[in-house]
Amino acid sequence: MGRGVLLTSNLPQLQNLIKRDPIAYREEFLQQWNHYNSIRQIFKINPDEQAVHYRELVSFISQVATCYPRETAEFPSQIASLLSESYGVLAPDTRKSLVQNLVLLRNKDVITSIDLLKSLFPLLPRTSSSTLRSYIRKTILSDIRVANIRSQNHKLNRAVQAMLFGMVERGMSGEVVGDKGKLRAVDGPTNEREGSNTEEAMWAVVLTKELWRKKVWNDVKTVSIVAQGCFHPVTKVQSASLHFFLGSEDDDPESEEEEGVDVRSLHHKREINKKTRSADNKLRKQLKVAKKKRHNKTPSTPNFSAIQLLNDPQTFGEKLYDMLNTYDKRFSLDHKILIMQLLSRVMGSHKLCVLGFYTYIVKYLFYRQLRVPSVLVALAQSVHDLTPPDAVTPVIRKLSQEFVHPGVGSEVIAAGINAIREVSRRQPWAMEEDLLGDLIEYRKSKDKAVTSAARGLLKLYREVNPNMLKRRERGKEASMGIANGSAPLPYGHSAEAAIDIEGLSLLEDHLQKLREEDGVDLGDDDDEAMWQGWDVESDEGSDSDSEEWMNVNDDDDNDLAISDSEDEGKDPKDRASQAAEEEVSSVPRLSTLATTKILTPADFALLHDLRMKAAMKDVETTGGSKAKRKLAALEFAQKSHTTDQQTQDDFISENDILGPRKKAKADYAERMASIQKGREGREKFGSKKGKQNKAQPSSSTNREKARNKPIMMMLGSLAVKGKKKQSLREKQQKLRAHIDKAKKSHH
Repeated sequence: MGRGVLLTSNLPQLQNLIKRDPIAYREEFLQQWNHYNSIRQIFKINPDEQAVHYRELVSFISQVATCYPRETAEFPSQIASLLSESYGVLAPDTRKSLVQNLVLLRNKDVITSIDLLKSLFPLLPRTSSSTLRSYIRKTILSDIRVANIRSQNHKLNRAVQAMLFGMVERGMSGEVVGDKGKLRAVDGPTNEREGSNTEEAMWAVVLTKELWRKKVWNDVKTVSIVAQGCFHPVTKVQSASLHFFLGSEDDDPESEEEEGVDVRSLHHKREINKKTRSADNKLRKQLKVAKKKRHNKTPSTPNFSAIQLLNDPQTFGEKLYDMLNTYDKRFSLDHKILIMQLLSRVMGSHKLCVLGFYTYIVKYLFYRQLRVPSVLVALAQSVHDLTPPDAVTPVIRKLSQEFVHPGVGSEVIAAGINAIREVSRRQPWAMEEDLLGDLIEYRKSKDKAVTSAARGLLKLYREVNPNMLKRRERGKEASMGIANGSAPLPYGHSAEAAIDIEGLSLLEDHLQKLREEDGVDLGDDDDEAMWQGWDVESDEGSDSDSEEWMNVNDDDDNDLAISDSEDEGKDPKDRASQAAEEEVSSVPRLSTLATTKILTPADFALLHDLRMKAAMKDVETTGGSKAKRKLAALEFAQKSHTTDQQTQDDFISENDILGPRKKAKADYAERMASIQKGREGREKFGSKKGKQNKAQPSSSTNREKARNKPIMMMLGSLAVKGKKKQSLREKQQKLRAHIDKAKKSHH
């Protein structure tokens, strides 16, 4: 009888007993299992009936499923099918309980990560509860991250990436509506399936971006998922994918409401709606969130590594241009600028030639065009040294006609010349000689921004092609270079290929010195030690279990001694003497270290340190400007990575186009902040007469006492009696003095 009461009313106690001794309580578990199966059939017909008892049984079986794996083999699939088939009619508490128990089964290794993620992915677009949606999202991200902590779980990654790619692919057959018709977007999609596909694609892009940001995924397949989202028919998915490559984190469904807080709209609603205390509290919270988001917002930086991992960037760029050109009437200006920015960065990074883009962008090159600095940035970034000059020359001519003439303001002229300079820096042959002479004359302007822009253009052509300048404008160094016969490379020609690594002879001398001091040769063991601590990327498709290094015996060295060097058979002393003779005969020394040794990352780090020391020594001995510039360049390269330097060269900002500007007038918030900053450390403002603001308070003044004196006592005073005897002239003078004093205090 006691066990019967236990079975029916105390499932937690039975759960505890089963975990201690599963064999002894197998019959009790089977009774609860049969009870669960009967309630499950009823629950499938009517989910509202016995929902609480059903949740208790599901939680109980999830806890003890590892004790009876054979009996509960179908239990996870039953929960997953119930969630997928009846998710819309389940109560919120039941949904949450089923999802949590499914995660519990994964934590107990009853189901695999792939099975869990297959069940959770379809729930994201269908969940209306923000709490449950956030829980599902965190579960998915943490499960994938934990699986890839020690090493890349290629099997799981491939399966999840295939699911995410399918979520994006399912909605690609829809029609592009565009985002100009904001009112039409309120009506929603035409059917439920279309809306589900839209949300699926959006969540696929968001999760992929999050896994990339957390550095869990950083391969080509990850970039391919987001690249596919750039061509999704729904502009919301497009925008999220475009922001991934542009380096910003917008269009996240979880933070969309917080990011899009319109402060002016909130104040307007508060003025016209009914005044309540709850509305005031809600407004205060929303304004606090908006202020925090605005304060924590960081400037976006281009996702250079993702752009470099694009598969077939030429096709990707052409598809972006086709989408931009085809749906020009449907997309809003902001969305079109997003596409322009990504297309220009892809063209600049991969040196693509999408010539139709220059014809398309010409219609936006007008100084009254909204967001024209962003358009000019996109134009400049799309040009590179392989862009045909014939395609860029009309664009430069259009810029000069619209932005650089006496009929516009100085800021417009400066922006136009800066844009022309950035385009010409990437393709100098697109400039016309007569136009260049006219633009350089603006260096005599009285405006600082215009003068700076024109001088920058003049300095650029003194370096890249001084032949296009007049003799008096070339400068000393450019004139000397022309006299020596140096000429810029024509379009399509490149400099000579590198024949040596700069400073490699310093590393060779350093290693030779170490050999002489230690008396040992640096062999393969030292090379292996120098590779330790440096990350080496492995091929994702390789299988470490199946591919191993082949062991080669020492006896087989003669068979593998293959070399095409002519000096292989010579004595080491003969080779050293021959190298010395070659060094004497030729001034520039070419090091052979790279042909005899595989350079490790530690070698390159040591090489950079040796170059720094040599540059410091040159500065101390010679003190020339050339040595100082070389040292400064090495110090800058040490602080920044090669990728960051390449990003800085390829990508520009709106400040590069606008140039130096006068300080804008501060708004109210900035003025108040400046006032408060000036009051820091100062005593409280106010009069110190009487008891006010004194460390040692004193008695009140006669004026304060008179202000608080009763009216009946004041009626007999001389001041009041004297007012009755004033003439009209005296009253007018007193009134005029009062008005003048009020005006002064007001100003």
